[in-house]
Amino acid sequence: MDNDLLFVLGLVFSALALPALVGAAIGSRVPRRAALLVVLGGGMIAIAVNARPGGYALAEIPDVVLRVVGRVLN
Repeated sequence: MDNDLLFVLGLVFSALALPALVGAAIGSRVPRRAALLVVLGGGMIAIAVNARPGGYALAEIPDVVLRVVGRVLN
């Protein structure tokens, strides 16, 4: 799997964890799904950053996301 795709999927999973965390906190439940999404997304991001020489710069992230979305839609 491509490093950029893995990185973007990790970002998406991490972003999906936020509403799950809020919902679990409001409902006084244990955030099991949110924790799973955080671990999965964080692991994907860590693998992508470690596999890419030099890692990802913060200013580079929007370009990476647009490049992956463009590849998927094209």
